[in-house]
Amino acid sequence: SIQMDLLHSNGVLIIQHLQRDYRAYQDFLNFMSHVGDPRNIFSIYFPLWFQLNQVVGTKMIWVAVIGDWFNLIFKWILFGHRPYWWVQETMIYPNQSSPCLEQFPITCETGPGSPSGHAMGSSCVWYVMVTAALSYTVRWKDKSAVTLHRLTWSFLWSIFWIIQISVCISRVFIATHFPHQVILGVFAGILVAEAFEHTPAIQTASLRMYIKTNLFLFIFALGFYLVLKLLDIDLLWSVPKAKKWCANPDWINIDTTPFAGLVRNLGALFGLGLGINSEMFITSCKGKNSCKISFRILCIAASLATLQLYNFVKIPTHTEYLFYILSFCKSAAMPLTVVALVPYCVHSLMRTTEKKLN
Repeated sequence: SIQMDLLHSNGVLIIQHLQRDYRAYQDFLNFMSHVGDPRNIFSIYFPLWFQLNQVVGTKMIWVAVIGDWFNLIFKWILFGHRPYWWVQETMIYPNQSSPCLEQFPITCETGPGSPSGHAMGSSCVWYVMVTAALSYTVRWKDKSAVTLHRLTWSFLWSIFWIIQISVCISRVFIATHFPHQVILGVFAGILVAEAFEHTPAIQTASLRMYIKTNLFLFIFALGFYLVLKLLDIDLLWSVPKAKKWCANPDWINIDTTPFAGLVRNLGALFGLGLGINSEMFITSCKGKNSCKISFRILCIAASLATLQLYNFVKIPTHTEYLFYILSFCKSAAMPLTVVALVPYCVHSLMRTTEKKLN
């Protein structure tokens, strides 16, 4: 439509302004784009928070998975273009003189652009972290503590918005999103996180509940895709555009396709459910050692170190279905490691040490 073309063209002007005048901040903006990567939720934020507060850690995975699932559905409904291919195909510029937008190794994402998954994932998870931190200070009753709570509230929410704005600017700077797409992503993420503030049932969910949720999310997404495909609507329309207009074919990554994200998130949710309902979790994280600070610090350090090793595990991409299966398994292994395997190993080590000392 004319209004959407106008919105996109204004967005292109903003991208050109950022790429021209903020060139000195390129490394910082690229870094902030990585900060907003939803995969950091499982490899960095979750291991830290789960050992500090299991309620917050569990909520974080649920918010990330459900939020990214909604992001996928919204992307399929809204058919949002990305700047780096839109400028090449639009007819609104005279004499085919389309603007030149610089691309970067992280520009060429293959899914639709609206709303921004990075902005949505970043806002929903940081919203969970900020509200969790403030839940401790809100209990303070004396006058000086109330003042400290207000200062803490202002500080944490300022940090929240600084991070979200930085992530949004970075995604626009690299020409992978228009400004309205990142703004929509931020507020959609906040809505999802707020919804889970009032959903305590996830803390007591059984493994069967996790499996049922996984099946529902997968069947709904696949059914939605197949129904629209029968109506001759291709929900993977963005992949050929990304391959056609990406400046470097090596920057195209199957890991950014819509179904890759879906499989990755379903694997993480299944791994969380498997871990929380395992005997290893009950023995270690519900035992006497779980209250010790040394136990939690060791679990955090070991979890973060172990999860970094997963980054060296490269999944073959030559067969798409094999990639999805292995991606699911790898994603399931990450929360399972944090929730059950590492705590159980640390618990066994501490128990062995205590016996030797006695």
